[in-house]
Amino acid sequence: MPKSIYEDIYKDLKMKIEDNTFAYQELLPSENTLIQTYGCSRNTLRRAVSLLVSDGYVQTMQGKGVRNIYRPNEKTAFTIGEIETFKESAARNGQNAHTEVALFTELYISKNQSAYTGFPAGAEVYYIQRIHYLEDIPLIINHNYFLKESVPGLTAEIASHSIYEYLEQVLHMTIVNSKRIMTVEKVTEIDEKYLHLNVKDYNCVAVVSSQTYNSDGVMFEYTQSRHRPDHFRFYDNALRR
Repeated sequence: MPKSIYEDIYKDLKMKIEDNTFAYQELLPSENTLIQTYGCSRNTLRRAVSLLVSDGYVQTMQGKGVRNIYRPNEKTAFTIGEIETFKESAARNGQNAHTEVALFTELYISKNQSAYTGFPAGAEVYYIQRIHYLEDIPLIINHNYFLKESVPGLTAEIASHSIYEYLEQVLHMTIVNSKRIMTVEKVTEIDEKYLHLNVKDYNCVAVVSSQTYNSDGVMFEYTQSRHRPDHFRFYDNALRR
């Protein structure tokens, strides 16, 4: 499914805010100017701006316009907020990142695995263990489960680069939303091995468990991401309703 026009406008405005084309605390160009710039309708532009508001990038002020309120996060931490890949986050923050695949296999979901992944027992999935490095420091180990029928042709080579690029650019999947639970758990032997943790300094990791859905309403991914606590940061932009 092709991306909507408002999503392209949202991404372009977001990029211009991040690279300081629109300076912090300044007003963005007027609504009429942006409509002419993008050749879009008023409703399309407002949908794009509403996404920026939800992300905490801008604030709309009645009678004045749209103000840039974006402040970059500390570059020493990997930030969890929107649905953004590790590779995208690193690129946005100007950091060097790479991914290593420790395990790539296929399996059928057991009754026990069904209870925590949300996949039905017997579902065929790819199971992948990946270690994400930022500036050559291992920050995250991901335990990925991808529904095989929704992600045909997935390989270890693809997993070492960007699975979401493959989903969106090759399979043309639209990724819609992700339900997340965040916990703190004791370090396991796998955590200690791949994240190079000294349990005397860190005896726990931050754990983000997520179930991700596509535009057909199919849960195609369950992932448990286990993060080094000294580099973990959760970002959210809360709106008062």
